[in-house]
Amino acid sequence: MRLSNYFLPILKENPSEAKIKSHQLMLRSGMIRQSSSGIYSWLPLGFKVLKNIEKIVREEQNKAGAIELLMPTIQSADIWKESGRYDDYGKEMLRIKDRQDRDLLYGPTNEELITQIFKDNVRSYKNLPLLLYHIQWKFRDEIRPRFGVMRCREFLMKDTYSFDISKQDAVNSYKKMFLSYLKTFEKLELKAIPMQASTGPIGGDLSHEFIILTDTGESEVFLDKNLLKIDIKNIGYSEKNTSEIIEKYSKFYSATDEKYNKTEFDNLVKKENQLHTKGIEVGHIFYFGDKYSKSLKALINSKEGKNINPQMGSYGIGVSRLPAAIIEAKYNNNQFMKWPKSITPFQVAIINLGKNGDEADKKSNEIYQILKINHFDPLLDDTSESPSSKFKNFDLIGIPYQIIIGTKMNKNEYEFKELGKDKVILSKDEIVNRLKEIYNSDK
Repeated sequence: MRLSNYFLPILKENPSEAKIKSHQLMLRSGMIRQSSSGIYSWLPLGFKVLKNIEKIVREEQNKAGAIELLMPTIQSADIWKESGRYDDYGKEMLRIKDRQDRDLLYGPTNEELITQIFKDNVRSYKNLPLLLYHIQWKFRDEIRPRFGVMRCREFLMKDTYSFDISKQDAVNSYKKMFLSYLKTFEKLELKAIPMQASTGPIGGDLSHEFIILTDTGESEVFLDKNLLKIDIKNIGYSEKNTSEIIEKYSKFYSATDEKYNKTEFDNLVKKENQLHTKGIEVGHIFYFGDKYSKSLKALINSKEGKNINPQMGSYGIGVSRLPAAIIEAKYNNNQFMKWPKSITPFQVAIINLGKNGDEADKKSNEIYQILKINHFDPLLDDTSESPSSKFKNFDLIGIPYQIIIGTKMNKNEYEFKELGKDKVILSKDEIVNRLKEIYNSDK
């Protein structure tokens, strides 16, 4: 993409309404714009990041055996009344009526609707276990939306729902999602710590929230530093593996301020291993048994020929929250943002310091075409901005690799730079090979 043909409305100053660095950066770099309180438009740069995150989330769900579908944003109130949550959910639920005066709602979550789908289509234990998921926009009327997309009213969420014949099978599905979440966040270059959590309005008796550590988080967290050392690479989704990984994490203390007990913390964690910091919730998983299958009368025929209510769980990831969370975790001392290579909006930036038609301009266009031919996604700055402005803008945007082309360099010499590191001089072929090595290393 040529920057002269792209829509990238960069702001020179931090907007006054933005109080945390992710909100500031997402507005300044042209990722988002506020439409109304707690509701945002995702502009091209932000949308690319969002779609890349969505792709990773989807890939890991598929590997865990979940099957994708898509449910509507508007739901009938009838099934929520049947489950008992229509009146219990509170003012966060946006309730509406259609022209026939029927009660509808803008879905804040989908336990009821997925249970109805299951009820209408699954009859036998032979169809279980079953994991169904979708990635969909949701709405919760937050009393005080703040921090940009970190806590907003309309948000993109991945939610998975499990159906099993027994509690043991349901716990196995829970463990599989537990590992899937750890793998997802690892691919996003995030170290997410699972912590036991309350179940809230979802219900049930088993729940974990996944927290990434950052000083700007909303939650205070207390944990054993040994949790940061657990390696999940090359671990598959067998029942043995998923049980072992959850046991590893369960050995060490972790709690948000909601569950924190000082006496327990001091007794269970050596002083040198105690970590008290802040964090951002990026995922939440629940096992709630037959809470919804029973209230909505979803039945399956067991091996013994009995009609029973399946055991269920739900598993959410805040997809649209993750770009902000990643910025909070990755922003480098207020100097520059560097996107993880797995989700960067463009793989490499070409910064042309020449003028239209000169040698630097020709070299910029040449390397741009070569990269396109080699299936890379570059962003070429072919604007007339000053060099200092170009460098500031690209540090703001956060593309992790840069090719800098000045007017005093030899014909086949290019400055290649990874953000935060020293530049090196490479040829065209060396740049292509370097980028292939970088972007194919995890495949």
